[in-house]
Amino acid sequence: MTDLATLLEVGGPVAALGGEAAYARSRHPSIYWSTVGLPVSTVRLLGSYGSVMEACGLTVAPSRLRVLAVKATTRREARPVPPRRGIIRPTTTGLRVRLRLAPGQEPADVAASAERLWHACGVHAAYVTTIKPGVVELRLVGFDVLRRVRMPRKLRPDLLRVPVALREDATPFVRDYRTVPHQLTLGATLSGKSMYLRHLVAGLARQPVALVGIDCKRGVELAPFAPRLSALATDPEQAAELLPVLIREMEDRYDLIKARQGIAPSTPVEEITSDVWGLPEHERPVPVVLFVEEAAELFLVATKKDEERRDEMVTQLIRLAQLGRAAGIYLEVCGQRFGAELGKGATMLRAQLTGRVCHRVNDEASAKMALGDIAPEAVSAACAITPERPGLAVAGDTSGGWSRIRTPYLSLGDAAETCRELAHLAPDLPALKPFRPDVPVRPPVETPGPVVLPRPVTD
Repeated sequence: MTDLATLLEVGGPVAALGGEAAYARSRHPSIYWSTVGLPVSTVRLLGSYGSVMEACGLTVAPSRLRVLAVKATTRREARPVPPRRGIIRPTTTGLRVRLRLAPGQEPADVAASAERLWHACGVHAAYVTTIKPGVVELRLVGFDVLRRVRMPRKLRPDLLRVPVALREDATPFVRDYRTVPHQLTLGATLSGKSMYLRHLVAGLARQPVALVGIDCKRGVELAPFAPRLSALATDPEQAAELLPVLIREMEDRYDLIKARQGIAPSTPVEEITSDVWGLPEHERPVPVVLFVEEAAELFLVATKKDEERRDEMVTQLIRLAQLGRAAGIYLEVCGQRFGAELGKGATMLRAQLTGRVCHRVNDEASAKMALGDIAPEAVSAACAITPERPGLAVAGDTSGGWSRIRTPYLSLGDAAETCRELAHLAPDLPALKPFRPDVPVRPPVETPGPVVLPRPVTD
Protein backbone atom coordinates (compact mmCIF):
# COMPACT_ATOMS: atom_id res chain seq x y z
CA MET A 1 0.00 0.00 0.00
CA THR A 2 2.85 2.36 0.77
CA ASP A 3 4.40 1.78 -2.66
CA LEU A 4 1.04 2.32 -4.32
CA ALA A 5 0.47 5.56 -2.45
CA THR A 6 3.94 6.77 -3.36
CA LEU A 7 3.33 5.86 -7.01
CA LEU A 8 0.06 7.80 -7.01
CA GLU A 9 1.72 10.79 -5.38
CA VAL A 10 4.45 10.83 -8.04
CA GLY A 11 2.23 9.88 -10.97
CA GLY A 12 -0.37 12.54 -10.29
CA PRO A 13 1.88 15.55 -10.99
CA VAL A 14 3.47 13.73 -13.94
CA ALA A 15 0.05 13.06 -15.49
CA ALA A 16 -0.98 16.66 -14.87
CA LEU A 17 2.23 17.89 -16.47
CA GLY A 18 1.64 15.64 -19.47
CA GLY A 19 -1.90 16.92 -19.80
CA GLU A 20 -0.72 20.53 -19.71
CA ALA A 21 1.88 19.76 -22.36
CA ALA A 22 -0.75 18.15 -24.58
CA TYR A 23 -3.06 21.12 -24.10
CA ALA A 24 -0.26 23.57 -24.92
CA ARG A 25 0.66 21.58 -28.02
CA SER A 26 -2.94 21.71 -29.25
CA ARG A 27 -3.95 25.24 -28.27
CA HIS A 28 -0.64 27.11 -28.00
CA PRO A 29 1.83 25.34 -30.31
CA SER A 30 4.34 28.19 -30.24
CA ILE A 31 4.63 27.98 -26.44
CA TYR A 32 4.92 24.20 -26.59
CA TRP A 33 7.62 24.44 -29.22
CA SER A 34 9.68 26.97 -27.24
CA THR A 35 9.51 24.98 -24.00
CA VAL A 36 9.44 21.33 -25.08
CA GLY A 37 9.73 20.83 -28.82
CA LEU A 38 12.85 22.91 -29.44
CA PRO A 39 15.09 21.22 -26.82
CA VAL A 40 13.93 17.74 -27.82
CA SER A 41 14.42 18.33 -31.55
CA THR A 42 17.84 19.90 -30.98
CA VAL A 43 19.02 16.88 -28.97
CA ARG A 44 17.70 14.48 -31.61
CA LEU A 45 19.41 16.42 -34.39
CA LEU A 46 22.75 16.56 -32.60
CA GLY A 47 22.65 12.96 -31.39
CA SER A 48 21.67 11.27 -34.63
CA TYR A 49 23.01 13.67 -37.25
CA GLY A 50 25.62 11.32 -38.73
CA SER A 51 23.41 8.23 -38.83
CA VAL A 52 20.46 10.16 -40.27
CA MET A 53 22.57 11.67 -43.03
CA GLU A 54 23.95 8.23 -43.84
CA ALA A 55 20.45 6.74 -43.97
CA CYS A 56 19.35 9.55 -46.30
CA GLY A 57 22.28 8.92 -48.63
CA LEU A 58 23.81 12.32 -47.96
CA THR A 59 27.26 11.07 -46.98
CA VAL A 60 30.38 10.68 -49.10
CA ALA A 61 33.39 8.42 -48.81
CA PRO A 62 36.10 9.82 -46.50
CA SER A 63 39.32 11.12 -47.95
CA ARG A 64 42.50 9.05 -47.81
CA LEU A 65 44.02 11.36 -45.25
CA ARG A 66 40.98 10.94 -42.99
CA VAL A 67 41.09 7.16 -43.38
CA LEU A 68 44.77 7.06 -42.37
CA ALA A 69 44.20 9.39 -39.43
CA VAL A 70 41.27 7.35 -38.07
CA LYS A 71 43.13 4.07 -38.41
CA ALA A 72 46.21 5.52 -36.73
CA THR A 73 44.30 6.92 -33.74
CA THR A 74 41.40 4.53 -33.15
CA ARG A 75 42.26 1.52 -35.35
CA ARG A 76 38.70 1.60 -36.68
CA GLU A 77 37.34 2.02 -40.16
CA ALA A 78 36.48 5.60 -41.13
CA ARG A 79 32.76 6.17 -41.54
CA PRO A 80 31.25 8.07 -44.47
CA VAL A 81 31.38 11.84 -44.05
CA PRO A 82 28.08 13.80 -43.77
CA PRO A 83 27.76 17.46 -44.86
CA ARG A 84 29.46 19.84 -42.47
CA ARG A 85 26.89 21.24 -40.05
CA GLY A 86 26.81 24.87 -38.97
CA ILE A 87 25.45 26.42 -35.79
CA ILE A 88 21.87 25.52 -34.94
CA ARG A 89 19.82 28.71 -34.76
CA PRO A 90 16.48 28.38 -32.94
CA THR A 91 13.46 30.45 -33.97
CA THR A 92 9.95 30.92 -32.57
CA THR A 93 8.59 28.47 -35.12
CA GLY A 94 11.45 26.00 -35.61
CA LEU A 95 15.17 25.99 -36.09
CA ARG A 96 17.66 26.59 -38.86
CA VAL A 97 20.99 25.00 -39.64
CA ARG A 98 23.32 25.50 -42.58
CA LEU A 99 24.95 22.57 -44.30
CA ARG A 100 28.10 22.73 -46.41
CA LEU A 101 27.77 20.15 -49.15
CA ALA A 102 30.55 17.73 -49.91
CA PRO A 103 32.12 17.67 -53.38
CA GLY A 104 29.77 16.02 -55.83
CA GLN A 105 26.60 16.83 -53.88
CA GLU A 106 23.89 19.27 -54.95
CA PRO A 107 20.98 20.98 -53.15
CA ALA A 108 18.50 18.67 -54.90
CA ASP A 109 19.98 15.73 -52.98
CA VAL A 110 19.15 17.35 -49.65
CA ALA A 111 15.73 18.51 -50.85
CA ALA A 112 14.86 14.96 -51.93
CA SER A 113 15.54 13.77 -48.36
CA ALA A 114 13.58 16.58 -46.65
CA GLU A 115 10.71 14.27 -45.67
CA ARG A 116 13.10 11.81 -44.03
CA LEU A 117 14.82 14.61 -42.16
CA TRP A 118 11.70 16.03 -40.57
CA HIS A 119 10.60 12.56 -39.50
CA ALA A 120 14.00 11.92 -37.95
CA CYS A 121 14.03 15.23 -36.07
CA GLY A 122 10.43 14.92 -34.87
CA VAL A 123 9.24 18.24 -36.34
CA HIS A 124 6.29 19.24 -38.51
CA ALA A 125 8.13 19.86 -41.79
CA ALA A 126 11.55 20.51 -43.31
CA TYR A 127 12.50 22.83 -46.16
CA VAL A 128 15.74 23.34 -48.01
CA THR A 129 16.91 26.60 -49.57
CA THR A 130 20.14 27.39 -51.37
CA ILE A 131 22.21 30.12 -49.72
CA LYS A 132 25.21 30.11 -52.05
CA PRO A 133 27.08 27.53 -54.12
CA GLY A 134 27.87 24.60 -51.87
CA VAL A 135 25.82 25.85 -48.90
CA VAL A 136 22.15 25.12 -48.17
CA GLU A 137 19.95 26.02 -45.24
CA LEU A 138 17.82 23.36 -43.62
CA ARG A 139 14.73 25.00 -42.12
CA LEU A 140 12.84 22.81 -39.66
CA VAL A 141 9.32 23.96 -38.74
CA GLY A 142 8.17 22.73 -35.35
CA PHE A 143 4.39 22.96 -35.84
CA ASP A 144 1.75 23.80 -38.42
CA VAL A 145 2.17 27.56 -38.76
CA LEU A 146 -0.78 27.78 -41.17
CA ARG A 147 -3.25 26.55 -38.57
CA ARG A 148 -3.26 29.87 -36.69
CA VAL A 149 -1.48 32.44 -38.80
CA ARG A 150 0.66 34.93 -36.95
CA MET A 151 2.72 37.23 -39.12
CA PRO A 152 6.32 37.91 -38.01
CA ARG A 153 6.68 41.07 -35.99
CA LYS A 154 9.86 42.30 -37.66
CA LEU A 155 8.58 43.16 -41.12
CA ARG A 156 9.87 46.07 -43.15
CA PRO A 157 7.28 47.05 -45.75
CA ASP A 158 8.78 49.06 -48.58
CA LEU A 159 7.30 50.91 -51.52
CA LEU A 160 5.14 48.46 -53.49
CA ARG A 161 6.11 45.60 -51.16
CA VAL A 162 3.26 44.32 -48.96
CA PRO A 163 3.47 41.29 -46.62
CA VAL A 164 0.06 39.68 -47.05
CA ALA A 165 0.38 36.06 -45.93
CA LEU A 166 2.55 33.45 -44.26
CA ARG A 167 4.28 30.63 -46.09
CA GLU A 168 4.25 27.08 -44.82
CA ASP A 169 7.95 27.40 -43.97
CA ALA A 170 7.12 30.27 -41.54
CA THR A 171 8.51 33.02 -43.79
CA PRO A 172 6.31 35.94 -44.88
CA PHE A 173 4.84 35.98 -48.36
CA VAL A 174 5.47 39.48 -49.70
CA ARG A 175 3.61 40.83 -52.70
CA ASP A 176 6.38 42.73 -54.48
CA TYR A 177 5.07 44.70 -57.45
CA ARG A 178 8.57 45.74 -58.53
CA THR A 179 9.55 42.08 -58.97
CA VAL A 180 6.18 40.58 -60.00
CA PRO A 181 4.29 43.47 -61.57
CA HIS A 182 1.00 41.73 -62.43
CA GLN A 183 -0.80 38.89 -60.70
CA LEU A 184 -3.82 36.65 -61.12
CA THR A 185 -5.71 35.60 -57.97
CA LEU A 186 -8.34 32.88 -58.24
CA GLY A 187 -10.65 31.43 -55.62
CA ALA A 188 -14.16 30.14 -55.15
CA THR A 189 -16.75 31.70 -52.87
CA LEU A 190 -15.64 31.75 -49.20
CA SER A 191 -12.14 30.62 -50.14
CA GLY A 192 -10.41 33.66 -48.62
CA LYS A 193 -9.78 35.56 -51.85
CA SER A 194 -11.47 38.70 -50.48
CA MET A 195 -9.33 38.49 -47.33
CA TYR A 196 -6.22 38.44 -49.49
CA LEU A 197 -7.50 41.49 -51.34
CA ARG A 198 -8.17 43.34 -48.08
CA HIS A 199 -4.59 42.87 -46.94
CA LEU A 200 -3.30 44.16 -50.26
CA VAL A 201 -5.46 47.28 -50.16
CA ALA A 202 -4.76 47.97 -46.48
CA GLY A 203 -1.02 47.54 -47.02
CA LEU A 204 -0.86 49.74 -50.11
CA ALA A 205 -3.07 52.38 -48.46
CA ARG A 206 -0.12 53.28 -46.22
CA GLN A 207 2.11 54.02 -49.20
CA PRO A 208 2.21 56.86 -51.76
CA VAL A 209 0.40 54.77 -54.35
CA ALA A 210 -2.72 55.49 -56.40
CA LEU A 211 -5.31 52.73 -55.99
CA VAL A 212 -7.79 52.17 -58.81
CA GLY A 213 -10.59 49.64 -58.68
CA ILE A 214 -12.87 47.93 -61.18
CA ASP A 215 -15.56 46.02 -59.31
CA CYS A 216 -18.43 45.00 -61.56
CA LYS A 217 -20.25 43.41 -58.62
CA ARG A 218 -21.79 46.84 -58.05
CA GLY A 219 -18.76 47.73 -55.94
CA VAL A 220 -19.58 45.52 -52.97
CA GLU A 221 -15.96 44.37 -52.60
CA LEU A 222 -14.06 47.62 -53.21
CA ALA A 223 -16.60 50.29 -52.22
CA PRO A 224 -15.71 50.03 -48.49
CA PHE A 225 -12.20 51.23 -49.43
CA ALA A 226 -13.53 54.24 -51.37
CA PRO A 227 -11.88 56.93 -49.16
CA ARG A 228 -8.44 55.72 -50.25
CA LEU A 229 -9.27 54.92 -53.90
CA SER A 230 -8.34 57.36 -56.63
CA ALA A 231 -10.92 55.86 -59.02
CA LEU A 232 -13.62 53.21 -58.89
CA ALA A 233 -15.79 51.65 -61.60
CA THR A 234 -18.72 49.55 -60.40
CA ASP A 235 -20.15 48.30 -63.71
CA PRO A 236 -18.87 47.46 -67.21
CA GLU A 237 -20.03 50.82 -68.59
CA GLN A 238 -17.89 52.74 -66.11
CA ALA A 239 -15.00 50.34 -66.67
CA ALA A 240 -15.19 51.02 -70.41
CA GLU A 241 -14.73 54.73 -69.63
CA LEU A 242 -11.99 54.26 -67.03
CA LEU A 243 -9.66 51.97 -68.98
CA PRO A 244 -9.00 54.44 -71.85
CA VAL A 245 -8.06 57.05 -69.24
CA LEU A 246 -5.49 54.66 -67.78
CA ILE A 247 -4.16 53.98 -71.29
CA ARG A 248 -3.70 57.73 -71.86
CA GLU A 249 -2.04 58.05 -68.47
CA MET A 250 0.37 55.29 -69.47
CA GLU A 251 1.14 56.98 -72.79
CA ASP A 252 1.74 60.32 -71.05
CA ARG A 253 4.24 58.64 -68.77
CA TYR A 254 6.04 57.16 -71.76
CA ASP A 255 6.21 60.65 -73.26
CA LEU A 256 7.72 61.87 -70.00
CA ILE A 257 10.37 59.16 -70.15
CA LYS A 258 11.18 59.97 -73.77
CA ALA A 259 11.44 63.69 -73.05
CA ARG A 260 13.77 63.07 -70.12
CA GLN A 261 16.05 60.74 -72.09
CA GLY A 262 16.05 62.75 -75.28
CA ILE A 263 14.40 60.05 -77.38
CA ALA A 264 12.65 61.22 -80.51
CA PRO A 265 8.87 61.56 -80.13
CA SER A 266 8.36 59.34 -83.16
CA THR A 267 9.98 56.36 -81.42
CA PRO A 268 7.39 53.58 -80.93
CA VAL A 269 6.42 52.93 -77.34
CA GLU A 270 7.28 49.23 -77.59
CA GLU A 271 10.95 50.03 -78.35
CA ILE A 272 11.53 51.97 -75.13
CA THR A 273 13.18 49.80 -72.52
CA SER A 274 13.51 52.24 -69.58
CA ASP A 275 10.83 52.93 -66.99
CA VAL A 276 9.67 55.58 -64.58
CA TRP A 277 12.08 54.42 -61.90
CA GLY A 278 14.94 55.88 -63.91
CA LEU A 279 13.45 59.38 -63.58
CA PRO A 280 14.46 61.79 -60.80
CA GLU A 281 12.31 61.41 -57.73
CA HIS A 282 10.74 64.86 -58.07
CA GLU A 283 9.68 64.05 -61.67
CA ARG A 284 8.60 60.47 -61.08
CA PRO A 285 4.81 59.92 -61.26
CA VAL A 286 3.18 57.96 -58.48
CA PRO A 287 2.68 54.25 -59.06
CA VAL A 288 -0.82 53.05 -59.91
CA VAL A 289 -2.22 49.68 -58.83
CA LEU A 290 -5.35 48.57 -60.68
CA PHE A 291 -7.56 46.03 -58.88
CA VAL A 292 -9.95 44.11 -61.13
CA GLU A 293 -12.45 42.25 -58.96
CA GLU A 294 -14.34 39.39 -60.62
CA ALA A 295 -12.76 39.76 -64.04
CA ALA A 296 -15.32 37.43 -65.61
CA GLU A 297 -17.92 40.21 -65.38
CA LEU A 298 -15.90 42.17 -67.95
CA PHE A 299 -15.95 39.23 -70.38
CA LEU A 300 -19.60 38.20 -70.15
CA VAL A 301 -21.77 39.75 -72.88
CA ALA A 302 -25.43 39.56 -73.84
CA THR A 303 -25.65 41.57 -77.08
CA LYS A 304 -23.50 42.38 -80.08
CA LYS A 305 -22.88 45.88 -78.74
CA ASP A 306 -21.67 44.43 -75.44
CA GLU A 307 -19.32 42.14 -77.34
CA GLU A 308 -17.63 45.07 -79.07
CA ARG A 309 -17.23 46.86 -75.74
CA ARG A 310 -15.85 43.68 -74.19
CA ASP A 311 -13.24 43.24 -76.91
CA GLU A 312 -12.14 46.85 -76.49
CA MET A 313 -11.79 46.54 -72.71
CA VAL A 314 -9.88 43.28 -72.96
CA THR A 315 -7.52 44.83 -75.49
CA GLN A 316 -6.90 47.75 -73.15
CA LEU A 317 -6.23 45.40 -70.22
CA ILE A 318 -3.74 43.45 -72.34
CA ARG A 319 -1.98 46.71 -73.26
CA LEU A 320 -1.76 47.68 -69.61
CA ALA A 321 -0.36 44.25 -68.75
CA GLN A 322 2.21 44.40 -71.56
CA LEU A 323 3.36 48.00 -71.18
CA GLY A 324 2.14 49.19 -67.80
CA ARG A 325 5.09 48.05 -65.69
CA ALA A 326 7.52 50.50 -67.25
CA ALA A 327 5.00 53.29 -66.65
CA GLY A 328 4.50 52.33 -63.02
CA ILE A 329 1.03 50.78 -63.56
CA TYR A 330 0.41 47.35 -62.05
CA LEU A 331 -2.50 44.91 -62.32
CA GLU A 332 -4.13 42.74 -59.68
CA VAL A 333 -6.74 40.59 -61.43
CA CYS A 334 -9.12 38.51 -59.28
CA GLY A 335 -11.84 36.04 -60.14
CA GLN A 336 -13.32 32.59 -59.65
CA ARG A 337 -12.36 31.24 -63.08
CA PHE A 338 -10.15 32.62 -65.79
CA GLY A 339 -9.82 30.54 -68.91
CA ALA A 340 -10.36 30.50 -72.64
CA GLU A 341 -14.11 29.95 -72.21
CA LEU A 342 -14.44 33.57 -71.07
CA GLY A 343 -13.83 34.75 -74.60
CA LYS A 344 -11.26 36.22 -76.93
CA GLY A 345 -8.19 37.65 -75.22
CA ALA A 346 -8.57 35.85 -71.88
CA THR A 347 -5.67 33.47 -72.46
CA MET A 348 -3.46 36.25 -73.78
CA LEU A 349 -4.20 38.41 -70.74
CA ARG A 350 -3.48 35.53 -68.38
CA ALA A 351 -0.12 34.97 -70.04
CA GLN A 352 0.92 38.51 -69.07
CA LEU A 353 0.12 37.95 -65.37
CA THR A 354 3.39 36.73 -63.88
CA GLY A 355 2.24 35.98 -60.34
CA ARG A 356 -0.42 33.39 -59.53
CA VAL A 357 -2.32 32.80 -56.30
CA CYS A 358 -4.89 30.02 -56.29
CA HIS A 359 -7.23 29.60 -53.32
CA ARG A 360 -9.72 26.77 -52.99
CA VAL A 361 -11.50 26.19 -56.31
CA ASN A 362 -14.51 24.14 -57.30
CA ASP A 363 -12.84 21.99 -59.93
CA GLU A 364 -9.44 20.91 -61.16
CA ALA A 365 -9.82 22.88 -64.38
CA SER A 366 -9.86 26.15 -62.41
CA ALA A 367 -6.63 25.20 -60.64
CA LYS A 368 -5.04 24.38 -64.00
CA MET A 369 -6.04 27.83 -65.27
CA ALA A 370 -4.00 29.44 -62.51
CA LEU A 371 -1.07 27.07 -62.05
CA GLY A 372 -1.06 24.52 -64.85
CA ASP A 373 1.11 26.58 -67.19
CA ILE A 374 3.74 27.51 -64.59
CA ALA A 375 3.88 24.66 -62.04
CA PRO A 376 1.86 21.56 -62.97
CA GLU A 377 2.74 19.82 -59.68
CA ALA A 378 1.09 22.67 -57.75
CA VAL A 379 -2.33 21.91 -59.25
CA SER A 380 -2.87 18.90 -56.98
CA ALA A 381 -1.87 20.99 -53.96
CA ALA A 382 -4.48 23.60 -54.86
CA CYS A 383 -7.16 20.95 -55.34
CA ALA A 384 -6.40 19.54 -51.86
CA ILE A 385 -7.38 22.77 -50.05
CA THR A 386 -10.38 22.12 -47.80
CA PRO A 387 -13.20 24.55 -46.95
CA GLU A 388 -12.25 24.36 -43.26
CA ARG A 389 -9.17 26.51 -43.90
CA PRO A 390 -10.25 29.73 -45.64
CA GLY A 391 -7.35 31.87 -46.73
CA LEU A 392 -5.15 28.90 -47.60
CA ALA A 393 -3.75 29.19 -51.12
CA VAL A 394 -0.96 28.08 -53.43
CA ALA A 395 1.26 30.90 -54.66
CA GLY A 396 3.60 30.64 -57.61
CA ASP A 397 5.10 32.58 -60.47
CA THR A 398 6.39 31.91 -63.96
CA SER A 399 9.76 30.76 -62.58
CA GLY A 400 8.09 27.48 -61.62
CA GLY A 401 8.48 27.86 -57.87
CA TRP A 402 5.42 27.56 -55.63
CA SER A 403 4.49 27.29 -51.97
CA ARG A 404 1.44 27.11 -49.72
CA ILE A 405 0.44 30.34 -48.02
CA ARG A 406 -2.36 31.48 -45.74
CA THR A 407 -3.67 34.98 -45.15
CA PRO A 408 -4.38 36.04 -41.55
CA TYR A 409 -7.85 37.21 -40.65
CA LEU A 410 -8.65 40.86 -41.30
CA SER A 411 -12.21 42.08 -40.94
CA LEU A 412 -13.78 44.25 -43.61
CA GLY A 413 -14.46 46.94 -41.01
CA ASP A 414 -10.82 47.16 -39.94
CA ALA A 415 -9.61 47.37 -43.55
CA ALA A 416 -12.22 50.03 -44.37
CA GLU A 417 -11.29 52.03 -41.27
CA THR A 418 -7.63 51.91 -42.31
CA CYS A 419 -8.53 53.34 -45.71
CA ARG A 420 -10.66 56.03 -44.10
CA GLU A 421 -7.87 57.11 -41.77
CA LEU A 422 -5.37 57.22 -44.65
CA ALA A 423 -7.64 58.96 -47.16
CA HIS A 424 -5.33 61.99 -47.16
CA LEU A 425 -2.60 59.87 -48.77
CA ALA A 426 -4.59 59.37 -51.97
CA PRO A 427 -2.51 61.03 -54.74
CA ASP A 428 -4.06 63.78 -56.81
CA LEU A 429 -4.28 62.52 -60.40
CA PRO A 430 -6.31 64.99 -62.49
CA ALA A 431 -7.11 62.40 -65.16
CA LEU A 432 -8.78 60.13 -62.59
CA LYS A 433 -10.70 62.84 -60.76
CA PRO A 434 -14.00 62.18 -62.63
CA PHE A 435 -13.89 58.60 -61.39
CA ARG A 436 -13.15 59.41 -57.76
CA PRO A 437 -15.81 57.64 -55.68
CA ASP A 438 -18.15 59.66 -53.50
CA VAL A 439 -17.35 59.15 -49.85
CA PRO A 440 -20.24 59.73 -47.47
CA VAL A 441 -19.42 62.02 -44.58
CA ARG A 442 -19.43 60.18 -41.31
CA PRO A 443 -21.94 61.78 -38.91
CA PRO A 444 -20.37 63.27 -35.79
CA VAL A 445 -20.58 61.19 -32.70
CA GLU A 446 -22.88 62.81 -30.19
CA THR A 447 -21.33 62.93 -26.78
CA PRO A 448 -23.77 62.76 -23.93
CA GLY A 449 -23.95 65.82 -21.75
CA PRO A 450 -23.21 65.80 -18.08
CA VAL A 451 -25.78 64.11 -15.92
CA VAL A 452 -27.42 66.61 -13.56
CA LEU A 453 -28.85 65.01 -10.48
CA PRO A 454 -31.83 66.70 -8.84
CA ARG A 455 -31.09 68.62 -5.72
CA PRO A 456 -32.40 66.82 -2.68
CA VAL A 457 -35.38 68.46 -1.05
CA THR A 458 -34.78 69.59 2.49
CA ASP A 459 -37.37 70.70 5.00
